[in-house]
Amino acid sequence: MKLYTYGGESAAEALKIAQDKHGEDALVVKTREVRKKTLNQPGLYEIIVAVEETPKNSIQKRIDEIKEQSHIPRTQNAYTTPKSMSRPSIPREVFELKEEDEDVSLELSSAIEEMKKIIPTPTTKNSRDLDIRFENKLAQKEEERIKKEQTENKEFKLIKSELDKINDKIKLIQNMFWEEKTPSTQIPQEFAEIYRIAKNSGMYSTHLDEIMQLSLELMPLKMRENSVTIKRYFREVLRKMLYCRNENLELNGKKIIMLTGPTGVGKTTTLAKLAARYSKLLDKKYRVGIITLDTYRIGALEQLTWYARKMKISIETVIEPEDFLREIDTLRYCDIILVDTAGHSQHDKQKINQLKRFVQNDYKIDVALVLSATTKFEDLRDICHSFGELEIDSFIFSKLDESKGLGNLFSLAYETKKPISYLSVGQEVPTDLCVATNDYLADCLLDGFYNPNKGRK
Repeated sequence: MKLYTYGGESAAEALKIAQDKHGEDALVVKTREVRKKTLNQPGLYEIIVAVEETPKNSIQKRIDEIKEQSHIPRTQNAYTTPKSMSRPSIPREVFELKEEDEDVSLELSSAIEEMKKIIPTPTTKNSRDLDIRFENKLAQKEEERIKKEQTENKEFKLIKSELDKINDKIKLIQNMFWEEKTPSTQIPQEFAEIYRIAKNSGMYSTHLDEIMQLSLELMPLKMRENSVTIKRYFREVLRKMLYCRNENLELNGKKIIMLTGPTGVGKTTTLAKLAARYSKLLDKKYRVGIITLDTYRIGALEQLTWYARKMKISIETVIEPEDFLREIDTLRYCDIILVDTAGHSQHDKQKINQLKRFVQNDYKIDVALVLSATTKFEDLRDICHSFGELEIDSFIFSKLDESKGLGNLFSLAYETKKPISYLSVGQEVPTDLCVATNDYLADCLLDGFYNPNKGRK
């Protein structure tokens, strides 16, 4: 029996080559994978087969040996010779099997039979099974690779999370270096960023220290883990600091709103925005009338008259308190009457007392103090104290789009406990006027101003 080796891209292909070469009697001795299949190159399988030598083959070998001994060319037939040569005497034993040859053949045959019992003859089914096992092995390898990548991705996300925590701590440490003097309350490093934002917004330092002190006492420890949760907590604190008044126009009888305040805060423009808003509300259009007490500035009267004509709203001019009551009666058909006043310095007590005479009557007048968001807190407090003689009902803040920070609004609302009713967020009439809300003001203080009609850029 002789061994032969053949190769192919699969075990089935190598077996087919061996069977084409030696027939179905070729006996598979060994199959092994030499090279795995990849995306760039095919796989390589090696198969070793054993071929049983027949007695005919043994005789032919014996003839070849005699030829070599007799110097007969191997290409010539053993039974024919050229004419020039005499026919050699061929021993009879060439054609007969010796006894010992028979023993060898028998032993070889029995060995082959034993091998056949151990190694089954390859069939097409076995080849398919081999291919299936190979494909399953490849699928298993691919599954192991995917699991490994998933594990690596989890480890990467864990590392990124740890790096974010480190960066957050670095950020907190950087914010510990104040430009201003050290606050009276000892501020932990995790509050450094939010303290800096509130301080730069113009919030009164005493109010800010009170907020910090309350936060240290009430904030859950779990919320101090990073700046995101701390910022979320302070947004809620700022919301509770503010007093904002909902727009409620569904009242019995007339609603009279008087806008007052210092010079240059935008009272006339704000009144025009309110008039346009009330007369063009989506769910209900209110009948609006305007009374102006500002006879000092001709430009202001002309501006308000132009707005009233465009909106087809009645406008009346009043100088004395007695005339004021008469004009209110003239506009009795109106649902809402807006009263514009001349601007006065908070230090001009005489003019503020004259304005007080228009308020003291039998009508319930809602007095709104118009203030500029660009005014620092100390001046806002001084203005509020002076105009407090008029019994202020709410604040209207203008020029939010011109302000660097809104901490002064928070401090004034926090200290006076007066509500904020409207906010003027731009120059356009009537769109740049909105009802004040706690959420919007808290967002502006922590993240910067944005026009709610246009969204944050």
